[in-house]
Amino acid sequence: MKQNKLCSLAFFILSFTFSIAQTATETVDKIIAEGTNNSQLEVLAHELMDVVGPRLVGTPQMKHASDWAIEQFKEWGIDARMEEYGKWRGWQRGITHVDLISPRVVSLSGMQLAWSPSTPKKGIIAETILIPEVTDSLAFQRWLPNAKGKIVLVSMVQPTGRPDYNWEEFATPESFEKMKKDREELTKAWNERLKKTGFSSRDINQALEKAGALGIIQSRWSNGFGANKIFSANTKSIPVIDLSLEDYGLLYRLTENGSKPQLKVVAESTELGTVPTFNTIAEIKGTELPDEYVILSAHFDSWDGATGATDNGTGSITMMEAVRILKKIYPNPKRTILVGLWGSEEQGLNGSRAFVEDNPKIIEGVQAVFNQDNGTGRVVNISGQGFLHAYDYIGKWLNAVPNDISKHIETSFPGSPAGGGSDYASFVAAGAPAFSLSSLSWSYWNYTWHTNLDTYDKIVFDDVRNNAILTAIMAYMASEDDSKTSREKAVLPINSRTGEPRTWPTTRSPERDGGKMD
Repeated sequence: MKQNKLCSLAFFILSFTFSIAQTATETVDKIIAEGTNNSQLEVLAHELMDVVGPRLVGTPQMKHASDWAIEQFKEWGIDARMEEYGKWRGWQRGITHVDLISPRVVSLSGMQLAWSPSTPKKGIIAETILIPEVTDSLAFQRWLPNAKGKIVLVSMVQPTGRPDYNWEEFATPESFEKMKKDREELTKAWNERLKKTGFSSRDINQALEKAGALGIIQSRWSNGFGANKIFSANTKSIPVIDLSLEDYGLLYRLTENGSKPQLKVVAESTELGTVPTFNTIAEIKGTELPDEYVILSAHFDSWDGATGATDNGTGSITMMEAVRILKKIYPNPKRTILVGLWGSEEQGLNGSRAFVEDNPKIIEGVQAVFNQDNGTGRVVNISGQGFLHAYDYIGKWLNAVPNDISKHIETSFPGSPAGGGSDYASFVAAGAPAFSLSSLSWSYWNYTWHTNLDTYDKIVFDDVRNNAILTAIMAYMASEDDSKTSREKAVLPINSRTGEPRTWPTTRSPERDGGKMD
């Protein structure tokens, strides 16, 4: 009789285990089907990138993006809210027109930098001038009055507008090597020219502004056809414009050769005082362990040279699509699933650092954070971020992911903790298990990262669909896991520069009152 009871108990346990496994497999299959057959990614991308546009901190578009996302979450039956954590300089971009009006007439391709001061309504008309070659900083001080009433060109002229890969494909080896040598010498000479002024590229604009310059023209080429990095202005009252490599080269040569080119520049912008900074949070409450959290993480803000499609529109819509799928397929999760669309990542992880600092109870309850932020490509790498036992749970969760997705992914365990780079680092520093879903490049660094080309058309939707399904499955598995994830830290390797053991990153406070000019 006792033996029969033991057999019955064993059969019950096996049946129960099989039932759980079957349920998990069925759920994963449903997640895949929903993400494949009913994807909302194209719609989300259009509305975020094309309709809302870029999401620079402190701009009306950032607020618009949050309002739109909250409305979208609520349409899916997901609670959502905006959480303020600080304030920032408010600013709104207007039009930029740059026209060469002498020695010939042509409209140039350029835009004002973020937070650039506006020109007068009718614009400015002025001759261009170059940073001079001087013997030392005293000679530069004597030269500075020459900048008064001029538009100053402050970047090195590029010797070629062709990326290296183009040279490598078509040039002779000798020609390619000669170009690289010439470019290296030109760069060295330009850096020396700048050094002798007594200023750097970070502060020379302020000196020129103080001397009475009417505007600054730069060109920050991104080593790709048509791609320039677009960051922020650092002047108080005169505009800073970035021109394409091609048009900057034209202006530079005309100026250098004595043609005395004249520009008309109209750069409109509006100062909006001080405005709130915030994160956008969505939440599906856990039914069994509501104080433990699986966090889907992406920064929502962007630079505004384009529309922030791959940095980080794709990461944001990945997390939105993943939670949409989960709400439909897995509406009553074991643990709370939280989406964090962070603000002001581009200025130093401010949104996620504020969240970590302001929510110690949530950080204590984190089961896992999944962050995506490096472009449109399919996920190809996951590191254990220095958590000693990360392999045990990440490996288990990945095992549920179909092979056509997981076969692309390389893992490294235990890995090393990131000190920065993206928002997962804010959580890692606090000891919470957070992981970067690192993606394939698709020429991200040259063509879309912080450039004027980061637009909807650069999105590879098959790869983003892959990532949304992966994220949804990983979140489901993390939520359902019988165990709380271990936070035990691995012994970190020796720092090759110092010879000392590496240390775990420390938490840093966010900037809560930012964007002010000194």
